[in-house]
Amino acid sequence: MSSFRAAAIQMRSGVDPQRNAADLAGYVAEAVSKGAIYVQTPEMTGALQRDRKALADVLRAEEDDIIVRTASELAAEHGIHLHIGSTAIAREDGKIANRAFLFGPDGKIITRYDKIHMFDVDLDNGESWRESAVYAPGSDSVVAALPFARLGLAICYDVRFPQLFRAQAVAGASVLTAPAAFTRQTGEAHWHILQRARAIENGAFVISAAQGGVHEDGRETFGHSIIVAPWGEILAEAGHADPAVIVADIDPSLSAAARSKVPNLKNARPFGLVIQSDDGQSERQSAAS
Repeated sequence: MSSFRAAAIQMRSGVDPQRNAADLAGYVAEAVSKGAIYVQTPEMTGALQRDRKALADVLRAEEDDIIVRTASELAAEHGIHLHIGSTAIAREDGKIANRAFLFGPDGKIITRYDKIHMFDVDLDNGESWRESAVYAPGSDSVVAALPFARLGLAICYDVRFPQLFRAQAVAGASVLTAPAAFTRQTGEAHWHILQRARAIENGAFVISAAQGGVHEDGRETFGHSIIVAPWGEILAEAGHADPAVIVADIDPSLSAAARSKVPNLKNARPFGLVIQSDDGQSERQSAAS
């Protein structure tokens, strides 16, 4: 597959989807001016809103969502593949999806992905999050077969589950993604390590657009949108938390080269798990997925 230029847009989404949609249009135009034909935005592009009632007030079904509509128009206007890292969508069953969208150059939706792993954590500074109290998790991983590469979709906390990315790589994805709204605390500790690890262990590019800075709802996100090569080199990074557009040239053949040097995807073997106690007793289990 041919090389292409990718862009990751770093945003500081507020609570108003209309204002965020207007900002999105400007960032996409900047990415296109830099030669990008694949453009990715962060998790929760449409709004970052901790207050559940306020979120419910701006929540819309997919066909009525302003970010979905704006992204479709922008993809068609610029003739690009536009990947909305995610936005909150009202599902038909009354629940909420943290949903990614990938639009083609004709403005049509190629595929969707609902975040599988919910960010339910309690951090050292008293910061606590319960995504499962608001969002319904997805159940299917998604790989999009695009003209220039197979692209694996994921969202933020998914990056901590390497088996998800391994399955996408085995399915032929040479580009993996993890658009995010990482907290500042977890980002400072783990962001770069996780991004580079997913690239190295899968011999794949990783593109992760991020939210950054202090948001209207009071949260603080890490920023540092990043594009990593299959050998682990950082090709581009926003080295801060301010809004930005970063770009890098992606050559899928470098993924094949990395996988031929270290063919761990092919060399993987099934295994069981034995728990051995000091009294000589043992218990055999299936390996964790």
